[in-house]
Amino acid sequence: MSADETSAADAAAGRTASPGTAAQRWTLLACILGSTVVFLDGTVVNVALPAIADGLGSGLAAQTWIVEAYLLTLGSLILLGGSLGDLLGRRRVFTYGVAGFGACSLLCAIAPSSETLIAARALQGVAGALLVPSTLALIMDTFDERQRGAAIGSWTAWTGIAMVIGPLGGGLLLEVVSWRWIFAVNVVPVALTLWLLQHAPAGHARPGTRIDWAGAALCALGLAGPVLALTEQPSRGWGDPLVALPLVGGALLLVAFVLWERRARMPLLPLSMFRARNFSVGNLSTFALYGGLNVLTLFLVLFLQQVAGWSPIAAGAAMLPVTLITFFLAKRFGALADTLGPRRFMGFGPLIAGAGILLLLRVGPDPSYLTDVLPAVLVFGLGLAMTVAPLTATVLGAAGVEHAGVASGVNNAVSRVAGLLAIAVAGAAVAGAAATTLDDELARVRLTPAAERAVDRARDLRLTAHAPGTPAGERAAVEQALTDASVDGFHVAIWIGGGLALLGGAISLIGIKDPRRRVSCESCPGGALVGASTELRPEPEPEPEPVAAGGA
Repeated sequence: MSADETSAADAAAGRTASPGTAAQRWTLLACILGSTVVFLDGTVVNVALPAIADGLGSGLAAQTWIVEAYLLTLGSLILLGGSLGDLLGRRRVFTYGVAGFGACSLLCAIAPSSETLIAARALQGVAGALLVPSTLALIMDTFDERQRGAAIGSWTAWTGIAMVIGPLGGGLLLEVVSWRWIFAVNVVPVALTLWLLQHAPAGHARPGTRIDWAGAALCALGLAGPVLALTEQPSRGWGDPLVALPLVGGALLLVAFVLWERRARMPLLPLSMFRARNFSVGNLSTFALYGGLNVLTLFLVLFLQQVAGWSPIAAGAAMLPVTLITFFLAKRFGALADTLGPRRFMGFGPLIAGAGILLLLRVGPDPSYLTDVLPAVLVFGLGLAMTVAPLTATVLGAAGVEHAGVASGVNNAVSRVAGLLAIAVAGAAVAGAAATTLDDELARVRLTPAAERAVDRARDLRLTAHAPGTPAGERAAVEQALTDASVDGFHVAIWIGGGLALLGGAISLIGIKDPRRRVSCESCPGGALVGASTELRPEPEPEPEPVAAGGA
């Protein structure tokens, strides 16, 4: 289908608003607010866990599941949520997700017990799975091809700012009122989002389609297995049944899901999307880049707190420049990618981000923020800002507007699983490297049984400079050994995170193709494009044939 035909089809379906309209602005704001509520709940709850434990008498297991129940349902159902948006209409599914999230937030706020809160958090994840992929699909519906990169850049920038402000606001609520308010306050942005959605394009359900319930079950259970396994792995290890069985079982179910989708008459996930080169390559790049991003953010904060001795606020604020750079530059890079093509941004952006991560190899046990951490964070932030909007717009655009919801679900699932897998693998590598250094250094020291027990307890923390319970006479030698081991382990994590980001850039440079499109002189500023005719470029590469999504 040509670009002109695509635009005509979109206009006929009433999908794309006129450029620069108020409807576009209100829709984008609704998408930003809706996404922000979901993303915040993934981070703010971590700050509130001690207060929740005190208020409800929650043990460690209950605290863990207050977090994991939400991540498990969100991660396992996000692909289904995207597909439902394509089937039933993006605005309708987005509305259901936003309203459901608000209702579940109220349930969390009034939860009388840990069990009730865990159940409400699981339901929040279900609502989030409807909301998140429909957000980007709505942006695809509302903005034409020339505007999508900038629109997604704006979405990225504002949701990034909210991710910083949110935990700070959550901490303020905890101090001033109660942990219950971190959930109750969600009602305000939810209500505003529902009001703004009145201006979003209505969209239409696809006639004559059914939901592929068998595929939906295989997909949800197949994703739930790895998400559960990789979430539990850092604390339990690979050999634990709660890790090994869901991981293997989930992998087998995902294979069964692909086989089912190949023969389904109306598949949940149209496999033809993967024949679009930019869709497949973009998701591979997403996997590598977001794996590196998650490794960096986790291990940098842990190292700065547990080894360098920074406060939680100082360690968390270390990454603040990344958010600010993204806020100011993501939209601009998205707009440039709309004009120049995404390949150079998706390629060089992760390379720059990877170089920034690797600059942290200079960090020692007593780092200076200005000279050791900040330069690396600034370089990383620049690379990330170059990448995120072009990457998202390219993946969704390659799948076609008709499959934007399920494409967003796939990309979200890829980024989430990438983060979990990269952290699990990096965690094992960090533990191994730290243990080797620690054993080598302590081999030269004769420890008492009390000191050995303290060291064994410290090993579980992976990155730490302290071993409580160590006798005073041995404390200096033990803490020096732990510090050296933690620095070595941290550097292993940095090599892994930086390597993944560099891999993401290489994948994009090799595999991504800048789409070719017709450029009309009338659409250019001043009515003409220097050096271009009205038929500047040839037809775009063929999109995958439309495949109806629904029941088998």
